[in-house]
Amino acid sequence: MKGYHFSRFDPDSEGKGRFEQLLDIFTQLLTYTSGDVSEALQWMNELDKQYQLTDSEYGMGDFIDELKEKGYLSDKNEQGEIRITPKTEQSIRKRSLEEIFGKLKKTRQGDHHSFKPGQGDEQNPETRQFQFGDMLEQIDFTESIRNAQVNHGIESFHMQEDDLSIRETDFKAQTSTVLMIDISHSMILYGEDRITPAKKVAMALSELIKTRYPKDTLDIVVFGNDAWPIEVKDLPYLQVGPYHTNTVAGLELAMDILRRRKNPNKQIFMITDGKPTCLKIGKRYYKNSFGLDRKVVNRCINLAAQCKKLKIPITTFMIATDPYLQRFVQEFTEMNQGKAFFASLDKLGAFIFKDFESGKRKTVY
Repeated sequence: MKGYHFSRFDPDSEGKGRFEQLLDIFTQLLTYTSGDVSEALQWMNELDKQYQLTDSEYGMGDFIDELKEKGYLSDKNEQGEIRITPKTEQSIRKRSLEEIFGKLKKTRQGDHHSFKPGQGDEQNPETRQFQFGDMLEQIDFTESIRNAQVNHGIESFHMQEDDLSIRETDFKAQTSTVLMIDISHSMILYGEDRITPAKKVAMALSELIKTRYPKDTLDIVVFGNDAWPIEVKDLPYLQVGPYHTNTVAGLELAMDILRRRKNPNKQIFMITDGKPTCLKIGKRYYKNSFGLDRKVVNRCINLAAQCKKLKIPITTFMIATDPYLQRFVQEFTEMNQGKAFFASLDKLGAFIFKDFESGKRKTVY
């Protein structure tokens, strides 16, 4: 006899089935394991033992089979290894975006709104009186008719210039952004995982730009002893290496990328947790991990000044609380006239997204 199976209500599941719930966990683990499917599945089995994620009707083997059937995993390669597919990479980016925007709804930290009026593509709720030179399409006729009724009465209805109301619009500026991510060894030192939040922010920001601002560009630069660009699809696999922090190389590459971009608005976001400790002079690496080296610092300050001349603001997100490092960031920021945030890991996404969104609006005359 068939019946109904009742389970405990989970308000966080949002009506998701067993596969969708397990997929959420699996994609989170893939971010932590840098795309290593075998390690992520081992973690899934350990979590299943401890928290009973599956039952006798739907086991972990069923979940793995369904991942393959739905195109999230593939073993059709020369080595026969199980790997994630482009569909999974996109799913990770979407979930990162949902996770960070979910936090934005719960916090006001990083809120830097500065909406300015102009002729644009997004309506502003505020209205003002008509002025000479305003465009016809800016007139809010509903509000204007209401003003005419109030000012002149319904029986002798007529409209004058003083009755007209203008609804402002906000222009969404096209922007070219370079996101710099520190992958030096200090990003995993002292038992604190700092690279995973940075990866999540990069994946979420790339998905936001792709879906909401398709005319924008986002380039991602990672820097350790050297600096090199990576593709968005490479983000889940990004790992920290045994590197020093060559901030100069990262800034030079970011500037070179932005010189080739045609968008009038350009900016650099830099996520780092430590001091610059490395330079490449010719073929030799100049390194000093013991305090701030003035030779390295001066190169960073000079590049900040060059970015200012090129009208490229640098926003630094510093994941460190050392007073002497904060003083360096302040000096660096003042030279560029950019911005600096000393962000905790759990608020990093909120800071970056609020700052990015506020920069999307500007006045157009």
